[in-house]
Amino acid sequence: MASNIRVRRVYDEPSPDDGTRVLVDRVWPRGLRKDAAHLDEWAKDVAPSTELRTWYQHDPAKFGEFRRRYTAELGEPGPAEALDRIRALAATGPVTLLTATRDVDISQAAVLAGLLRGVSGLPGRPPPNSDPPGLACGPAR
Repeated sequence: MASNIRVRRVYDEPSPDDGTRVLVDRVWPRGLRKDAAHLDEWAKDVAPSTELRTWYQHDPAKFGEFRRRYTAELGEPGPAEALDRIRALAATGPVTLLTATRDVDISQAAVLAGLLRGVSGLPGRPPPNSDPPGLACGPAR
């Protein structure tokens, strides 16, 4: 299943390799028409809480703590059910997690992809102290 999970910006042109396209943001992406998004699903319930998103502000220095807090949120009933839905989609074919975030490497979509690939620990449990492969605290340059 690991190779079935992709992370992309929702503003990027859809690809035939995307499979099921799932928006994982709580707020609709600014300036994007709904018909132009080419979504299969909008999984608002799997997105970080407004409080967590406001605290984080996509600060690379906070990514490790964001991932820990967000993973804990994903253990709650509503988000856990939404995550299970995405897991079920991934079991049937490729899934592309979409976000409006500029830097997808430090986004909730990256955390979700890690969970779905089995790299970041289980929902409700804090991930290991070290960053798993592909989830570094900043983009690889």
